[in-house]
Amino acid sequence: MNPQGERWTTDQVLALAPDEASRKAGGKLAAPGPWSETGADGSAVWGLCKGSGKKPYQAVVDVEGPAFKCSCPSRKFPCKHALGLLLLWAGDEGAVAAGEPPQWAGEWLAARRERVERPAAGPPGAASRGPADPEAARRRAERRMQRIGAGATELEQRLADLLQSGLATAGREGGGTPGDGGGGRSWEETAARMVDAQAPGLASRVRELGSVVASGADWPARLLEECALLHLLDRGFLGIDRLPAPLAATVRARVGLTTDAADLLTGPDAAPVRDRWLVLAQQDSDDGRLTTRRIFLRGERTGRMALHLSFAGANRPLELALPPGLVIDADLAYYPGARPLRATLGERYAPAVPGPVPPGCGIDAALAAYGDALRDDPWLDSWPVVLADVTPVPGRDGRGWQLADADGESALPLDPRCLGGTGVWQLAAISGGAPVTVFGECGHRGFLPLTAWDPSPVSL
Repeated sequence: MNPQGERWTTDQVLALAPDEASRKAGGKLAAPGPWSETGADGSAVWGLCKGSGKKPYQAVVDVEGPAFKCSCPSRKFPCKHALGLLLLWAGDEGAVAAGEPPQWAGEWLAARRERVERPAAGPPGAASRGPADPEAARRRAERRMQRIGAGATELEQRLADLLQSGLATAGREGGGTPGDGGGGRSWEETAARMVDAQAPGLASRVRELGSVVASGADWPARLLEECALLHLLDRGFLGIDRLPAPLAATVRARVGLTTDAADLLTGPDAAPVRDRWLVLAQQDSDDGRLTTRRIFLRGERTGRMALHLSFAGANRPLELALPPGLVIDADLAYYPGARPLRATLGERYAPAVPGPVPPGCGIDAALAAYGDALRDDPWLDSWPVVLADVTPVPGRDGRGWQLADADGESALPLDPRCLGGTGVWQLAAISGGAPVTVFGECGHRGFLPLTAWDPSPVSL
């Protein structure tokens, strides 16, 4: 990206902020006053920001990543200084002059690019230990499959016990669970048994069962639905050898068996897809122990949707950050499955540049896309879609909101999860009663908006 030519918009910079407090703090630093020795070249921005101490903070941003480095003690990534520097650079073409990075910035940039360009050869010292023993790896994989199979069999029995004793028993005090008709064992204990069986996907779904219990007037119906999906997953794994290869891959992923990203990019069956990928949304979630970043992309040529997942422990930075609205010319390799969506990022052939508003579809087509995806992967909660020419309007019954097609013949309710925050009001303000383009997830709860274009992307 050329800082003297195309540059990010303010909304794209703010989309990188980890929270609202960081957005506000970064905005206060988006002026020349606190900054000195700022500069930019074709791929980075840097500067010194006056802080509370005697020495200014050193902030540098690799805009090709993007990636961030600051000498401040903040545990947020990016910190307010990196955000302020980017906002200063994005907001005024003359505020940050072109130049060569100083030594402190240049050393970090060089080290980072060396890591990025280094071929994936495993951890340091891997070569000296010699190649892995394929026979030992095969035995380990067999043992894990056996443990998961035992866990799935146990879970099937517990589901049968629950249904035999009646779903109402699950709501008794103490959180009755499969296997005891509502008595001693907790849902968390059942999930722990699945973790012991090395099936984290099954453990996660058991915890979902526990969260449904007594969570509303219709919880028994929802619990039955979740039990049915879990039963389907159990039976699918126990009969995995008889499934078509794509569906078998989906079942493996759903129970928690992962595929090495390096194998997707360089293995014997690697089939990376090169395209110009438009970044549709970036969304972070934090459970206190692990930060998860979801980045949605859409291929300009292929029209394929992709989801890039990255994870980091508490107070650790996430390596990849891509604000909505950028386009990257890169390889993506999809994880195997009946309806591939998750992908890993491979070689990037050019710096990211601002992209256009993505083409979208109508509500009927969005519902059809979700239905097609659900046919291939019945455990899907939602499917990413871009809606074009839709208008946010209050629901007909006076409760909630919905998105209406331009002709008013079709409407899609908004997911209740977005109604408790400011997202729906942001969307209404962006629209102003006129049709807009919105990206989000279409699922059984409704449509969850993540990004709207006005004409630049705005994260909701």
